[in-house]
Amino acid sequence: MTTYWQEKGKINTEGTVKLALERARQLGLKDVVVASATGYSALQCLGNNDLNIVCVTHQAGFKNPGEIEMDEETRRRLLDGGIKILTTTHLLAGLDRALRFAFQGIYPAEIIANTLRLFGQGTKVAVEVAGMALDAGLIPAGVDVVAMGGSNEGVDTALVLRPAHSQDFFATKIKEIICKPREF
Repeated sequence: MTTYWQEKGKINTEGTVKLALERARQLGLKDVVVASATGYSALQCLGNNDLNIVCVTHQAGFKNPGEIEMDEETRRRLLDGGIKILTTTHLLAGLDRALRFAFQGIYPAEIIANTLRLFGQGTKVAVEVAGMALDAGLIPAGVDVVAMGGSNEGVDTALVLRPAHSQDFFATKIKEIICKPREF
């Protein structure tokens, strides 16, 4: 059964993580991907060493040139707790975003991102980070995973999905919506 939060945002992080981890175990899934720029949401996943948890952060320079938003102490806590960390270019941004900034147009990846946002920002982020983790080899291909994303801060959306590599993006299958904000 899908849980609908009354509002979007960080307030739902604890509940989203709890529901996501419970559903992963109910389905016998071993891989969980969580979007977490500063580490706040990923820290909520500590202590679940029976699962392969991957934290996907913003890319370096997302806010400020050359800067990674997650501080070293948080990064170390996550790594020491068995959580893998991926910091790389966003699947649905990258060069398309550069073209949009430079030429004021809209490009294919941006259309895909905006279409996924019809279900909320967290849905777009969950799909995106699962694909990024798969492309990085941090989760296995061809299996269902639980992915969490959010609307600015924290996580408020969790999905069961089978991600595809970026070159096969449209083979991605969203199987279940565990939770998401009703208002976004």
